[in-house]
Amino acid sequence: MNWEVVIGLEAHVQLATHSKIFSSSSTQYGAAPNTQANEVDMALPGSLPVLNRQAVEHAIRFGLAIGATVSPRSIFARKNYFYPDLPKNYQISQYEIPVVLGGTLQCFVDGEPFTFNLTRAHLEEDAGKSIHENFATPDGRPCSGIDLNRSGTPLLEIVSEPEMRSAAQAVAYARALHALVVWLGICDGNMQEGSFRIDANVSVRPKGQTAFGTRTETKNVNSFRFLERAILYEIRRQIELIEDGGKVVQETRLYDADRDETRSMRSKEDAHDYRYFPDPDLPPLIITSAWMAQVQASMPELPEEMRRRFVETLGLTSEDVAQLCHDRQTAHYFEAVASALPAGQAKLAANWVMGEVAAALNRDEKEIDACPLSAAALAKLLLRISDGTISNKIARDVFTDMWTSNTMDADAIIEAKGLKQISDSGAIGAMVDEVIASQPAIVQEYRAGKQKAFNSLVGQVMKLAKGKANPAQVNDLLKQRLDS
Repeated sequence: MNWEVVIGLEAHVQLATHSKIFSSSSTQYGAAPNTQANEVDMALPGSLPVLNRQAVEHAIRFGLAIGATVSPRSIFARKNYFYPDLPKNYQISQYEIPVVLGGTLQCFVDGEPFTFNLTRAHLEEDAGKSIHENFATPDGRPCSGIDLNRSGTPLLEIVSEPEMRSAAQAVAYARALHALVVWLGICDGNMQEGSFRIDANVSVRPKGQTAFGTRTETKNVNSFRFLERAILYEIRRQIELIEDGGKVVQETRLYDADRDETRSMRSKEDAHDYRYFPDPDLPPLIITSAWMAQVQASMPELPEEMRRRFVETLGLTSEDVAQLCHDRQTAHYFEAVASALPAGQAKLAANWVMGEVAAALNRDEKEIDACPLSAAALAKLLLRISDGTISNKIARDVFTDMWTSNTMDADAIIEAKGLKQISDSGAIGAMVDEVIASQPAIVQEYRAGKQKAFNSLVGQVMKLAKGKANPAQVNDLLKQRLDS
């Protein structure tokens, strides 16, 4: 039987706020257990929630970025379930009227443009954390503990439509969503710390069937590679189960990376099991047109807009801009370099940012915002390529010196090491003549039609010039001499 896969993703995006969504407690990661939980987070009697305005503005920003409807009036609800790390025995979330409705997300899947539709995005609080490993009572007996530092951390849960039909589509969507929330500055995107977590809802159905199959939800996957592996495993498991005469059970599962498999955690509840009802301690969230306009005015240029501008005004290819606009810091760094160069030199800047700079950052395990070479310093180096002072090859040596010595002045390095390019046609011509005279066999090969022989002769001239001869002039003069 031919099967069709149906996938929908729920992303839990931890919003970049200094305090929690309903209390003044810090959201800083890594603090000692239970040092960042106050009476609201611990659900002490009489404590009341107060909504964090910045969390709402982050939600509005996301809604504007995806072209969604931002609800002028939304409500918070109590989602009732019972876990040790949920002190109130309910989670404050949004249900019937979320803050963001609809919207689309564009990205590339296997090199082709693809548009994903979103269902909703709603604000909610995170739960605490149960600690089971390396935890014991004062007398040494193994037990579990509860850390409420995470309790009340603001989340934006982003729900896609169940329109994905492969693990590759799901991963492409997750990567694009991750890049967007980091670009907008609403999330730090740190998946290892749990700032961006994915739940994958997966079901299968016979091709041609319109009704959905029974779905499972694999919770809290925190890497794109694990997301792909979890989905592929779950697809295979469900198909094999059905073909062997079994039935898929609606349940919550987890992905075990060590075993590369999903495992059952608990039965999956439906919405009515949570007994949603409006939270009586929180008034409706009202977002006025003036507030919307204020957030709109603070929006950065979106990735798609920047990519289009780079293609149209700078003449870059779509492949170039996809890499340059992967994150906002890289895009701004490139633009600062390109703007300091003469018109028409944007491609030179792009090649260096995507090439030497990216390679050096990767080698040193640094992000672009920790780049030791400023955009202005790199632009000055590239100007020396543009005006013929040095060749690309010598520029790479100068770049290495600048990177490792923290010397920002390319001119100082060029002058101190005597690296200026030889552009005198007489001097280059003399070296060309010397190479032709000393390499008669290679000259004969070239004249017999072997193009590789020409490249060999160019290399000989550059060796004689210690890499300082202008490569374009070497090529022109050598060709003139050989063809005359």
